[in-house]
Amino acid sequence: MIIITPDIAIDEREIKEEFVRASGPGGQNVNKVATAVQLKFDVANSPSLPQGVRQRLIRIAGKRMTAEGVLVIDARRYRTQGQNRRDARERLAELIRLASERPRPRKRTRPSTAAKRRRLEYKRRIAVKKKMRRGVSPADE
Repeated sequence: MIIITPDIAIDEREIKEEFVRASGPGGQNVNKVATAVQLKFDVANSPSLPQGVRQRLIRIAGKRMTAEGVLVIDARRYRTQGQNRRDARERLAELIRLASERPRPRKRTRPSTAAKRRRLEYKRRIAVKKKMRRGVSPADE
């Protein structure tokens, strides 16, 4: 079990990890050893996630989410498989933690009377400035 929050824990069997060859530094080792990790977590069908968290996670994940509802995290930051595996799991946990926080509802506000007055005064000044830039028409002469 991977404990995310006191309320949410994910069973290790819900996570699929695939090891692939990574690009970048590593010398000859990079061509022989599959150190990069592709972690896949089926968000759409996970029994571990409450419905609200699932919906927020899908919205937060963005391009990392497939059309089938599978979250794919690609970890290739480190040179060892173990470090990349740990990194991928930590990133998954962080995403779920972020999704588990309910956003505060927005409180509607109105502009103050002083703010309205400043805005209108600014508009008047701009209008006068533009009026002064106009050329003199032949009818005015």
